[in-house]
Amino acid sequence: MGIMQRLLFILLVIFCTGIKSEAHGATLIMMEQEFCEYCDAWNADVGVIYNKTPEGKKAPLRRVDIHDNRPNDLEFITGVVFTPTFVLVEDGKEIGRIRGYPGEDFFWGLLQMLIKKLPVEEKHSMNKTTNSHQAQYRISGRALITEGAYE
Repeated sequence: MGIMQRLLFILLVIFCTGIKSEAHGATLIMMEQEFCEYCDAWNADVGVIYNKTPEGKKAPLRRVDIHDNRPNDLEFITGVVFTPTFVLVEDGKEIGRIRGYPGEDFFWGLLQMLIKKLPVEEKHSMNKTTNSHQAQYRISGRALITEGAYE
């Protein structure tokens, strides 16, 4: 395979995996516009760390200018007048939104409330550890501990 073919193959793989990751999973859409002082405040307070937080990993940020043509995959988001407006989406459906930026403390609390509305993952990893007549189960990050005999 020549260098150009390898490069095209790598770009195709990157492009296809990017499409797949946007189509599935939660995303936080930030509807913004130029010269928005509340957008600037959010960027200074939260935007610099968002992608490093658990919320940012669960719902990566995607920015959309309200004056640009809406991307095809976000046409279902309507009624956005104020910026910033944060819309939590998953699998092409709106889960909820935060209108405006009420400050860092309020933002995180409101975002956590929206994230709790996300559907529970269907795939749960279950690890079972047996110690004599006791068992411990861990399901998807939440600990469910069952102790006692199971004969």
